Amino acid sequence: METGEHLSRGNGARPHIVVGELTMAFGDFVVMRDVSFTVNHGDIFIIMGGSGSGKSTLLRHMIGLEEPAKGEIYYEGENFTKADAAQRQEILMRVGVLFQTGALWSSMTLAENIGLLLEDHTDLGPAQIREVASLKLALVGLKGFEDYYPSEISGGMQKRAGLARAMALDPEVLFFDEPSAGLDPISGRLLDELILELRDSLGATVVVVTHDVASILTIGNNSIFLDADSNTVIAQGHPRELLRSGSPKVRAFLTRGQETLEEKR
Repeated sequence: METGEHLSRGNGARPHIVVGELTMAFGDFVVMRDVSFTVNHGDIFIIMGGSGSGKSTLLRHMIGLEEPAKGEIYYEGENFTKADAAQRQEILMRVGVLFQTGALWSSMTLAENIGLLLEDHTDLGPAQIREVASLKLALVGLKGFEDYYPSEISGGMQKRAGLARAMALDPEVLFFDEPSAGLDPISGRLLDELILELRDSLGATVVVVTHDVASILTIGNNSIFLDADSNTVIAQGHPRELLRSGSPKVRAFLTRGQETLEEKR
């Protein structure tokens, strides 16, 4: 594949990330093969599938923590897979990631956690760094918590603090790996609302790895379904459309323990 453009023509949307014919493998063990999809600007794109289907592994490939056995990944037409270290770093400066654990340094305050990235990647002075950290925390509803340590706040607040840190460098793309993991249902729904608000206010593109059906149907406008049995993608599209007309396996996933959309209406 010489360019990622041909995978996303015809719908009028602007491609942000293009994944083409990606095969993920560990030695001879193939996790997923021939994975192709396009994430458009402004999408909240869901990567879904059952346990062991390779959702988080795909995210790790998309941010360069794992290398594909085959295939390529493009960011706005730039070949991320074939880029050298300096080019990759330049691309990743436009990306923020919220991992499952929040990945906060326990020995640092929330403001210091955010400030660490700003110290490493900007020329801002201490006072400006503190100001930016306070702004990012306010955006996620944590105004006034700058000097708290992660152990002093709840799990839901830790997730929001992790999100504030992911936004430290004003990324164009935000990746979330199982954002609702470990949260109670109310905290999970509040995080969904925050993701929607940030997408709308910041204009960011969002990619979410999740198995949370309620979250998928609430925030997602595009998606892929990774199937662990066939080791490939078996469905793509708006999650609610897949709920109505997807394959039996995808519909079963999207209705497990949930009422269908029709029953809710």
